[in-house]
Amino acid sequence: MQSHELLKEVLKRTSAKQIAADMGLSLSLIYKWAEPPTDIAGSGSSNPLDRIDQLLKSTGDARIAHWVCARANGFFIANPAVPSSGRELVPATNAIIQDFAELLATITAASADQQVSETEARTIRARWEELKSATEGFVQAAEKGAYRPAGDTKAATGPEAKPDSRATGTKPGTR
Repeated sequence: MQSHELLKEVLKRTSAKQIAADMGLSLSLIYKWAEPPTDIAGSGSSNPLDRIDQLLKSTGDARIAHWVCARANGFFIANPAVPSSGRELVPATNAIIQDFAELLATITAASADQQVSETEARTIRARWEELKSATEGFVQAAEKGAYRPAGDTKAATGPEAKPDSRATGTKPGTR
């Protein structure tokens, strides 16, 4: 979805007049943001979403995405690299289950004294974010058809064919 298409959808549920008033901008500018760009060279009035995209590309700094997500009361999790093919499904599935078990163990240990400290909460958050990222990688790989049946000897060659540390049982941080 293009940024102007998203803004057009947003304006179906939110008053353009209210946005203009809240932001101290003209109503025509708000409507212009929901129109397709007319100048391929990129001059003219970019909408705020395009500007954020340009800022992310220019800086390569994911803290911008983290900040935007935090403003929306959420979290940013980068998509992991997805191997193109050759991984066995069962070890990949077991790795996700093991990651989840480790998260549950972290939660259990933290709550054993009937409270969770700020440090323990940060540890749980970090494990949770790792699990979300790993699970997203698993799903993306499945969508690409990257898994092969167990015992299939037609494995891919190259770096993507190497089992990742999750499948080998290596603890996070020791990869």
